[in-house]
Amino acid sequence: MASKIPRKTAEQAGSGRSLSNLAYARILEVLFDRKLPSGSFVSQGELVELTGVPVGPLRDALRVLDAEGIVTIHPRTGIQFVKPGLELTRSTYQFRSIIESAAVAVFAETASDEEIEELASQHREIADRVRRDGLDDALVVELEALEGMLHGSIIASLNNGLIDSSYKRIHNYIRILRLERRLTPPLALHTLREHMRIIEACRKRNAAEAVAALQAHFDAALQRNLGLYRYGTTGTQQLEEEVEPG
Repeated sequence: MASKIPRKTAEQAGSGRSLSNLAYARILEVLFDRKLPSGSFVSQGELVELTGVPVGPLRDALRVLDAEGIVTIHPRTGIQFVKPGLELTRSTYQFRSIIESAAVAVFAETASDEEIEELASQHREIADRVRRDGLDDALVVELEALEGMLHGSIIASLNNGLIDSSYKRIHNYIRILRLERRLTPPLALHTLREHMRIIEACRKRNAAEAVAALQAHFDAALQRNLGLYRYGTTGTQQLEEEVEPG
C-alpha cells in the first residue's frame, strides 16, 4: 500500500512553491520596474535584498528563469540578466508571428461581435487621448494593458493551455525588449493604427486579411525595436488621420 505524504510535509511543500512563485514574480518586477538595468550582473545576496524573499525560494526561481533564458546563473560569481539584442528580438517576433497568425484566423471567425467592438472602441478612445493629451506614465500603462487585451484575446481563441503557457514566457521577452524603448505619441499611434487594421479585418470576418494585418504589425514592430524607423511630423499626421473614431 502506497504511503501517504505527511500533512505537515505537504503543507511545507505548498508553502515552498508559493514562496518560489513569489520570488519569480519579484525578480521580474525588479527587472521590469528598472530597479536593475537589463544585462545587469548581480549577486544572490543583492537579489535577496531587492526582492525581500529568502535565499532558498530565490534559488528555485532563478533556476526557472535560467531555463527560460531570462537570467544566466554563473556558479560562484553571480547572476546575469538577459540584455535585448538582435537575436532575441528576431526570435521573439518570429515566435509571435507563427503562433498569432494561426490564432488571429480563428479569432476573426469565432470572436463575438461584442468583443470585437469593445476592442475597437477602446483603441479609438486611447488614440483620441494620445492625440489630445500626449503620453504620461498612466496612459503608457493603459496602452500596455490594451495591447495585452488584444493579443491575449487572439491567443485565447485557440483554447490551448500549452500555447497559453508558452505565450506567457514570450510576453516576458516582449517586456524585456521594451525596457530600452522610449514610447512617444507617434510610436503609440503607429501601434494603435496597426491594431485597428487587425480589428477591422476581424470585424469583416476576413481571416486572410486579419493574418496579413497581424504580420504587417509584427514586421513594423520588429523594425521599431531594431531602431529602423524614423518619425516626423508628416508621419504623425498620417497616423492621427488613420486612427479616427468611427
